[in-house]
Amino acid sequence: MYRKTYVEIDEEILKKNSKEIINKYNNYKYYIGVVKNNAYHHGIKVVNSLIEAGINYLAVSSLEEAIEIRKFNTEIPILVLEPIDLEFIDDVIINKVTITIDNLKYLEELNKINLSYQLNIHLKIDSGMNRLGFKDKKNINSAMRLIKENKKLNLEGIYSHFATSGIQDAFYDQQVKNFLELTKDINLEEIPIVHFDRSLTFVTHEKLSFVNGVRLGIVLFGFSGSQIKGKGIKNMLRSIKRNIYRKRYHISPTILENDLKLNTAFKLYSSVLSVRKVVKGEVVGYNASYKVKNDGYIATIPVGYADGVTKEFGFVVIRNKRYKIVSDAMDMIMVYTENKIKYKDKVEIFGNTISIREVSNNLGINAYHLFNQISNRVPRIHKNNEEELEIKY
Repeated sequence: MYRKTYVEIDEEILKKNSKEIINKYNNYKYYIGVVKNNAYHHGIKVVNSLIEAGINYLAVSSLEEAIEIRKFNTEIPILVLEPIDLEFIDDVIINKVTITIDNLKYLEELNKINLSYQLNIHLKIDSGMNRLGFKDKKNINSAMRLIKENKKLNLEGIYSHFATSGIQDAFYDQQVKNFLELTKDINLEEIPIVHFDRSLTFVTHEKLSFVNGVRLGIVLFGFSGSQIKGKGIKNMLRSIKRNIYRKRYHISPTILENDLKLNTAFKLYSSVLSVRKVVKGEVVGYNASYKVKNDGYIATIPVGYADGVTKEFGFVVIRNKRYKIVSDAMDMIMVYTENKIKYKDKVEIFGNTISIREVSNNLGINAYHLFNQISNRVPRIHKNNEEELEIKY
C-alpha cells in the first residue's frame, strides 16, 4: 500500500453477523449469501468467512463474479442470478456454476446443446417485478416438461424476487399470490431449493411456508432492517392507523422490529498528507470554494471523489476529534482545523466514530450505494483473527 488510504474489512464481524442471522432465523435449509459486486465492495475474499459461519450457497450477478469466487473457494455452490450467454456454457460447467433460466426460448436453446455434464439450473419466476423471469403458466409448464425430458438438466431450484420491502405492503402479498398461481402445477415440495425472500423482507414477515431458502445480501454486512416503533401518543396513533390500513386491504402482518445484533465490518481510513497554516480570508480548493473564517490550518488527505469520497461526507475524525471537510478534488479532500494536527496522523472517513449510516444520511443515499461508491482503487485490508491481508481488487 503506497498511499495510506484503505478500507479495513473485519471478517470476524462478518462471521458473527452470519451466525447471528442463522441462529435467530433457523427455519431455513439454505442460507444464500448474495455477494455480487465484489461482496458489496467488501472484497470477494470474505466468502470463506461467510461459509465458515454457516452460509451454504452463494449468489452473484454474472459469470465473471462466479469465476472470481472460484479463486477462493472451489466447492461452494454458486447461483448466477442473471441469464448467461449460452456461448459460454463450457465455462459454466468447468466452474461448477448454477444458472438461471428466465424464459422458455432460452431453455429451448440450452436444450439443443449436448451437455457433457449435468447442469444445475434454477427457474426464475416473474411474480410482479417485470425484470426477469417466467410470467406465463403455460410457458412454465412447457419448461418443466423440457427439463424432465433432459437428463443433463437438474432443476435444483425455483425462485422469485420481491419488488418492495413488504412493509404495510399489499404488493408483497400480491407477489406471493402471483408466484403460487404461476407454480400451481408444480409440486414445490419436490424442488430441492425454493427461495423468495431477501434481506429487506425475511425480517419483516413470517417465513413463507413453501420456501426453504433465503437470499441474504445487505443484512450480512450489518444492516438488520429493524425499525424502532417508538413510544408516545403519536406512535400509538400510527400503530392504530397501520392496523386499520392492513385490515382494510387484507395485508399480511408486518414485523417492524427485530433483535438482530449486527455490526458493520467496512471502515475507511486515510492519513494526513499535508498541513498548512491559513489566515482569515484565504480561500481553499477549486473555484476558491471555501473561504477561511478564522486563522487555523488546512489538512490535506489523500482520498477524493475518484475513491468515492466528497465533501458531502461532512466530517472526518483525527485523534478522536471531528473536522469538517471544506473542499474536495479527484484525489484529495481538505479539512479545516483550529488546532495543528500532524503529518501522517490517521484519519477515519467512517468507521467506529462516524458510522456508515451517518455518512449515508449526509449523502441522501442508502448503505448499498455507499458501499458501491467506494471504488476498487482503494485497497482492502482483510482482518481475520490476528491475520491481516492486503488485496487490491
